[in-house]
Amino acid sequence: MKTDLIRTISLYDTIIIHRHVRPDPDAYGSQCGLTEILRETYPEKKIFAVGTPDPSLTFLYTLDVIDDSMYNHALVIVCDTANQERISDSRYHLGDKLIKIDHHPNEDQYGDLLWVDTNASSTSEMIYELYLAGKESGWKLPVKGAELIYAGIVGDTGRFLFPNTTKKTLKYAGELIEYPFSSQALFNQLYETKLDVVRLNGYIFQNISLTENGVASVFIRQDILNRFNITPSEASQLVNTLGNISGIKAWVFFVEESDQIRVRLRSKGLKVNEIAKKYNGGGHPLAAGASIYEWDDAERVIADLEQICKEHK
Repeated sequence: MKTDLIRTISLYDTIIIHRHVRPDPDAYGSQCGLTEILRETYPEKKIFAVGTPDPSLTFLYTLDVIDDSMYNHALVIVCDTANQERISDSRYHLGDKLIKIDHHPNEDQYGDLLWVDTNASSTSEMIYELYLAGKESGWKLPVKGAELIYAGIVGDTGRFLFPNTTKKTLKYAGELIEYPFSSQALFNQLYETKLDVVRLNGYIFQNISLTENGVASVFIRQDILNRFNITPSEASQLVNTLGNISGIKAWVFFVEESDQIRVRLRSKGLKVNEIAKKYNGGGHPLAAGASIYEWDDAERVIADLEQICKEHK
């Protein structure tokens, strides 16, 4: 598959790279890391990275703004996006050919060429692997590209603490860190936290609900977001802070947005992505997301978590 991807990429003069909405470091790292690789390797080609930027991650890269006409006869690549409805910038279907590169379960098998590896820690890890396969064809990895890919791997592995970190992940990270960028400066920017977010985290710890079967839940309604001057995206990023609490087997964050309630599901070994599918979502077995539109549905999500925790008590 990597050989087919490299060959296909070599055939197109215009390549447009997308990723998912509400991007995380892996979305930016894979999309923009691949952009840097292709720009360095093929300076004669037109390479663009598009999508709605996230203010918390714009320090990583500046995305491109392009006209619809650029999609004529273009190759489109979508990184780190399991489902078509989550692709940022709906013009992804306007190109001549579509490639999907992802590490989430491949339930929406869109695209003309698909490379999906659920064993990869991140899509950024896959992009580095694609670069390694392309070296024989003259592919080049500039320093900025290495930094972006490293940032994506760091983000999706929780600084190499999550169980998706493998021997290969650490090997690739070791190779990337040999490039002359400051990993310390990168970490500082990735994990620098606003005081308002810290205060919200304190509120979360004080307002956790925990059942006897080990299900924890946190409700972050609009009035709480307003009180702490926090965006829904910033609140959602705190979901992993419950991971080290004793007695919790699985947990869920409900974060109210203007048009929906975002559901963030996590666990310490139980599959929660099947629950996410029931509520317009999906994701990894231990980390998934969904959407509900009524607060009454939150109790149903908690009941589903209760069931799987009870079954594995």
